[in-house]
Amino acid sequence: MAYMDGFVAAVPTKNKDQYLTHAKLTAKVFKDHGALKITEGWGDDVPEGEVTSFPMSVKCQADETVVFSSVIWPSKEVRDAGWQAMMEDPRMNPEENPMPFDGKRLIYGGFNIIFDESL
Repeated sequence: MAYMDGFVAAVPTKNKDQYLTHAKLTAKVFKDHGALKITEGWGDDVPEGEVTSFPMSVKCQADETVVFSSVIWPSKEVRDAGWQAMMEDPRMNPEENPMPFDGKRLIYGGFNIIFDESL
């Protein structure tokens, strides 16, 4: 069964082009290690909440934009092997491919896909 990783981050709005460059390189690495599909969403209609929200979850500042990303894998086993390989891939070296945002505020997790109408 397919498996999904999801990510939410706050990116300095001025770093949008840098983020897109970083995302495109990272997507190639994901695909080279078994991922089927990568999506990147730049926040457009992401409201502040009173109790919880995407902006609150990543402590988004006024000069930042929330991004939402996903990676689809054929299975959790492929995902686990892919992540291991990515950690050893020189293209993921932070000195060569730095994250253009505060990685300490990145939220991520792996999910079993229980429904996908597109498949």
